[in-house]
Amino acid sequence: MSRLGTLGARLYRGEVGYDFVGKRKIWYGISILITITAIVGLAVRGLNMGIEFSGGAVFTTPKTSVSASEARHVAESASGGHTAVVQELGRGGLRIQISELGTKEALPVQEKLAKELDVQTSKIDTQLVGPSWGEEIASKAWQGLAIFMVLVVIYLAIAFEWRMALAALIALIHDLTITVGVYALVGFEVTPGTVIGLLTILGYSLYDTVVVFDGLKEASKDLTKQTRFTYSEIANRSLNSTLVRSINTTVVALLPVGALLFIGGGLLGAGMLNDISLALFVGLAAGAYSSIFIATPLVADLKERDPQMKALAKRVRARRAAASAKADTGTGQASEDPDPAAAEDGDQPTPAAAAAGAGQRRQPASRGRGRGRPSGKRR
Repeated sequence: MSRLGTLGARLYRGEVGYDFVGKRKIWYGISILITITAIVGLAVRGLNMGIEFSGGAVFTTPKTSVSASEARHVAESASGGHTAVVQELGRGGLRIQISELGTKEALPVQEKLAKELDVQTSKIDTQLVGPSWGEEIASKAWQGLAIFMVLVVIYLAIAFEWRMALAALIALIHDLTITVGVYALVGFEVTPGTVIGLLTILGYSLYDTVVVFDGLKEASKDLTKQTRFTYSEIANRSLNSTLVRSINTTVVALLPVGALLFIGGGLLGAGMLNDISLALFVGLAAGAYSSIFIATPLVADLKERDPQMKALAKRVRARRAAASAKADTGTGQASEDPDPAAAEDGDQPTPAAAAAGAGQRRQPASRGRGRGRPSGKRR
């Protein structure tokens, strides 16, 4: 078995682990800092909305010797200063996109482009997108996102509990805010492909979170009947048991998306792939982060406020204090009441619990005393 596979098996059995839940304040601070940066970028720079949302015209030219930068300068000059986005097509042509360009301005711009690019006017394909259609598309996108969020909360509240539903919703909003903020900072164009990418990564993030929540739900059954672990410790064990799986899934998902973004959009110049590939790349990374560092610690925070979990944590601390006191006095005696959690196959305590329970092993019955056969030779 590989080292990673061995580590995954040890994490699953609880033999090793990292205290993600215990250090949750650090992760909260990092997330707040990233989120604030994304919001500031969104407020200062704003989103570069495509013509599908803002309206405008798209001119597709045949093969030409004019470069993309020269064509952009020509298009902006011909349109009276409107921002132009130029993309090179595989067959040597250009796709010139000018936002907020009306029908009356489109024909003169087409003629000027044909003259400057040295092509026939009839060879330039012109498509117009009205602002009302763009507003309708944007409205439908927001409606789809809102419906998705509502269905997610309802499903998680029914399948698990409201605390997990709330934590998952906060994690999804966290991923969405970071991805939109990166779009604002980078300046990539927002298109319907971007919306599709956002919905895709939200579904991925939710899947990763549900995997952890399912293990946590199973591990926390009858939790109040034992005194070895608190809810936060059980949550941390569940998170560690799925850690390698989450990392592997994320890496495998990021590799093809990274190829689309950096090789397809960067090296090969296929700029039309950037709108969806950037959303997928940033969203997948943010989703993996939120599933590990945000969602589960939030559930533990909310759950520890429950009176039953508070009472459980108090009993766990009392038992560990008693065990520590016995270990210090050297008695080595264990409590006579068996713990249901200790009887589970393969149940290993977390590092904190293991240290606390070091002096709780049962001692073998002393030989030669009580009802045992006396020592000596048989007569």
